[in-house]
Amino acid sequence: MSEKQPTADQLRAFRDHTRAGPIQMINLLKFRDRAEYSGPIEENADVSGRDAYGRYGAAVSQIVAGLGGRIVWSGTPETVFIGNDNDEWDAVVIVEYPSRDVFLSMIVMPEYQAIHVHREAGLSHQKLIQCRPGGNAVS
Repeated sequence: MSEKQPTADQLRAFRDHTRAGPIQMINLLKFRDRAEYSGPIEENADVSGRDAYGRYGAAVSQIVAGLGGRIVWSGTPETVFIGNDNDEWDAVVIVEYPSRDVFLSMIVMPEYQAIHVHREAGLSHQKLIQCRPGGNAVS
């Protein structure tokens, strides 16, 4: 499994979703053991996948904040209680954006594209799930 980018169908469905307003993105992250930088050798490239992704995370959190978004929650999975997903995620992060359009504008920003190399180098794969904030599944 190496999913790190949306398919064309996933991107269209996300872009064309009809609900306006804030979104929360659940990031399920699986890191490489060692970062794999492509192209010209990245300075200080001999790092773990987690460390490479950390470079991305530190920079992207500033971009997100500048766009009116925020990190809602992050944590490290310890054990699976229910389910049989064999991925065993290394980290989970929930990020809130003011809108779907803000998210889409972020991913094409030159500042974002410049740090994206660290995300690609650090991640083995991920799941990114868009959610509506404030659901009432338990009430």
